[in-house]
Formats: sequence, C-alpha cells, structure tokens
Amino acid sequence: MRICIVGTGAMGGFLGAKLSVSGQELTFIDQDEQLEALQKKGLRLIMQDGTEHHVTGGHFTGQFDKAGPQDCIILAVKAHHISQVAERIPLLYDTDTTVVTVQNGIPWWYFHKHGGAFEGTRLASLDPSGAITANIDADRIIGCIAYPAAAVIEPGVIQQVEGIRFSVGELDGSESDRCLKLQKALIDAGFKSYILPNIRSEIWLKAWGALSFNPISALTHATLQDICRFLETRNLAAMMMREAQAIAGKLDIEFRHTIDKRIAGAEGVGAHKTSMLQDVEAGRTLETEALIGAVLELARMTKTPAPAIEAIHACTKLLNKTYTEMKSKVNLIPLA
Repeated sequence: MRICIVGTGAMGGFLGAKLSVSGQELTFIDQDEQLEALQKKGLRLIMQDGTEHHVTGGHFTGQFDKAGPQDCIILAVKAHHISQVAERIPLLYDTDTTVVTVQNGIPWWYFHKHGGAFEGTRLASLDPSGAITANIDADRIIGCIAYPAAAVIEPGVIQQVEGIRFSVGELDGSESDRCLKLQKALIDAGFKSYILPNIRSEIWLKAWGALSFNPISALTHATLQDICRFLETRNLAAMMMREAQAIAGKLDIEFRHTIDKRIAGAEGVGAHKTSMLQDVEAGRTLETEALIGAVLELARMTKTPAPAIEAIHACTKLLNKTYTEMKSKVNLIPLA
C-alpha cells in the first residue's frame, strides 16, 4: 500500500517507521530541521525495549506535489497545523485515497456523518475558515486513536515510551473494506489495532485525559505521574473530566471507564511528559483549541457549564501567547 505520512513527529514517525519496516511503500512529508535530518540520516525509531528501526529507503520530501498519488494519507501534524497543509492534501489524492487522522483531542470532522441535531456542524474552534472541511472530504476520512506515548528526542529520531495500539473506525460506524485493509497494515507492522463501531466514544475517552493532563502539565511542568500523585492536581483533573463527561453525555456518549480508572491509567504511564509539555519545552505552538477549546465549544452548544475547563483554557491560551511573543522577540534580535 502506498502510504504518505504528513508530519513525522512522535506519532507520525512511530507509525511511519514501523509501517515502512513491514514492507509498505512509504513517503514522508515534513519541513525544516526534521526534513533535513530525515534526508541526511533517515528516520530512526528506538523502541521501549531498546531495539531500533532505521528507515533510509523511504521518500522524504517537503513538497506535496513531488509525493505522487497515495492509497492512504496519515495526517499526523498537530491539530492547529492542519489548516496550513489542507489545501495541499488533494495533491496526494488518487481515486480511492483515504485520509487517516491521528490528532489529539476532538477532531474537526466530529459532526460529519454524525446524525442528529448537529449533523454537519463545523467546529469553528478547529476549522475557523472552513479550509480543512473544504479540502478534506469527509467521505475519505478514517478516524484513528493513537494510544502510545512517544517523543522526538532529536530531529529524525523517535523514542517510544510505551504502547502500540492504534484503533480505527469509519465516521458512520460501518466496517468497511478499506478499514479492514488499514487495520491489517497496522497489525502487520506490529501494532495492536481494532475497528471501532463508535469512533467518537473512543475519541472522548482519549480526549478525556488529554483535556486535563496536557494543559496541567504544560502549566506546571509536571509529568503524568506527578500530576496524578499530587492531590490538588489530581482533584483538578478529575473535576475537568467530570465536566467533560457531562458535555459528552448530552451528545449520547458513554464512557467505558470511570474517572478513577482513567487517572490510574495515566499514573501508570509513569514520569512521561505530555505532548503539550514537550511543545512548551521546545517552544512550539500549543494544541490549545483541539484539546480544550473544542470541548468548550461543545459545552456552549449543549448548554453545559464547564468552569474548571474554562479556567484552564484561559491560562493555557495565555501561556501559549506569552511563549509565542517571547519566541517572536528572540527571532527579531539581529545577528552579530
């Protein structure tokens, strides 16, 4: 299968390396120092047990029009970067190309093929201009939930922390041939993968933790383990999760875990830095809207109070603004 990874960060690099080693035909699209490292040295993946995979035969490029038509596009850029690449995604289309989304948080396509009162509603927090919806047809999309923890430890090098599960699902809940084909490719690459009849319920389960743990870690510089073992932040995470559960309930979502079990699962990951904390430390823009803002938009739509989520959203937005302005000032300093 011809597979294009758009964004070779932690998840994109992890998926791409394993899929390439398993014999799939991979193309990797990235930019700047990551692309430079990939083109010079290839993609290196270090697994949790210390084994390594090194991909040098893949096609590494920064140009969508040089990648050629694909059978499957794995969209692995951060949620707030999708709008920047959306207009170029059609350059990768063949007749039956699928687009697999692996972003954290609530996806922009949430109400596409959803049914009910909000069918087709565009989430302004995630797709304010409508460019994503206009260029990535909902009929091409397969949802995917990425459960592993991983990190880019240097350009071109991915470190797996734990986990190998990537579950997938059609937006309408059907078990399609293309979903079965994707699942097989993932399993053949050494991942665990299940086809979910209700992809949105599982998205909420993952978003439940990302909504709380990511911003708390970004604001405090604490690991998952630290957040869960410190009473005040553990209680704050639980409060945010209760609010999110109330919002999801009004969208007919039921959670298969309790809040305590979800927090215990996060604690079990150990001293892992969340993706948002990794972004803070690297000076990157934060996924504020995908992880928190979209949930608040859903709270307003369903008329559900969410004061704790709203407060953390405000603080995280200010953190992002402060870091962005600091980085801008540094970049404006003239070179000697």
